[in-house]
Amino acid sequence: MQRRSFLKSMGSLLALGALPQFSRAWAAPAKTGKPKILLRSSWQTVNIGDIAHTPGVLHLLEEHFPEAEVGLWPSSVNDGVRELLLARFPQLTIVQSKEEVDAALKEYDFLLHGSGPSLVGAKEVSRWAGETGKPYGIFGVTLGTFDEPTLKLVNGAKFTYFRDPVSLERAKAKGAACPIMEFGPDGAFAVDLANPSTADDFLTKNHLTPGGFVCCIPRLRYTPYWLIKNQKFDEKKHARNEEMAEHDHAPLREAITAVVRESQAKVLLCPEDRSQMKVGKELILDKLPADVRDRVVWRENYWLTDEALSVYRQSAGLFGLEMHSPIMCIGNGIPALVGRFEEQTSKGTMWRAIGLEDWLFDFDQPDQLARLTPTVLALVKDPTAAQEKAEVARKFVAAKQKAMVEQVKASLG
Repeated sequence: MQRRSFLKSMGSLLALGALPQFSRAWAAPAKTGKPKILLRSSWQTVNIGDIAHTPGVLHLLEEHFPEAEVGLWPSSVNDGVRELLLARFPQLTIVQSKEEVDAALKEYDFLLHGSGPSLVGAKEVSRWAGETGKPYGIFGVTLGTFDEPTLKLVNGAKFTYFRDPVSLERAKAKGAACPIMEFGPDGAFAVDLANPSTADDFLTKNHLTPGGFVCCIPRLRYTPYWLIKNQKFDEKKHARNEEMAEHDHAPLREAITAVVRESQAKVLLCPEDRSQMKVGKELILDKLPADVRDRVVWRENYWLTDEALSVYRQSAGLFGLEMHSPIMCIGNGIPALVGRFEEQTSKGTMWRAIGLEDWLFDFDQPDQLARLTPTVLALVKDPTAAQEKAEVARKFVAAKQKAMVEQVKASLG
């Protein structure tokens, strides 16, 4: 009773503007009769793609299920991400403490596991299913392996959407029996964050004009989390990174050189995670010919999803070795090419599922590497055709994701 009275007082103060904005991050949902969805997402903050999963799904729910109340059960919203989310979704409830989670399990009607490289929140989904008996669904994930606990969670879901066709086929082969199992695009396609003032300042400072540059993102075979998170050094992964670094980045340098020498465009080397500024400088910028380097801008600082997307929106397109910057680009109608290799999950194969197979490059296949530079040049030299192609994919994804939200509605009865 004391807690309810306290929260009621807090709500009154918030309505009057008497408390700072961050205080709105948690308030136990009132019994309104509206459907309440608890989103399990926000896996980490060192990668703008992992950040993008959450605002993408929140935007979809806002657009197609506005009558629902939505809470977020995150792994991390540090490093400015909490503020980023609340600025875009001011009514969002963020559930983090033990007390908040315990209350949310009682208050919310449906648990939605957000997009990710696996069932990242499997432990929490299992707790939800075991303690509440209430329904849950899985929204656009890759599943590389199927152990018995994973299979049990998939089978117990109202629906499971796989963000790549390889994962879907793997689930079927393993005998998964979820009533609805389909291809469902990654939630990050729907992210609509923006930070135009910061992006414009960056572009102006670096003499980049709208439509006059393409973005390029480097990547090592394995993300060196030991450099950007509190993780133990992995000698085996480091050795593989060193072994393949030149193999993987020489084609990007070749494409950049062709863009600079055969068009008027500039190139922006930018990161998707906190390790890639160093990678871009050492493996691309420092090894470019002098005449090419003069028209290449190297971003030396990490950025958050809102600024990055605001820059991408003003580019002619993007290419490189990451996945979620291309996802965010296509979701906003911006041309984007994807390079991938065997160390990554099967997520890159989603490009085939959305009609962009000729914008997908397997860096372990020489014949596909040979296509990269001509394809980047075509994007730069015929931006209208590239934009039209991106728009077709965007519309396909948008229709699929609308249907996914309709299934959330149906699962709530």
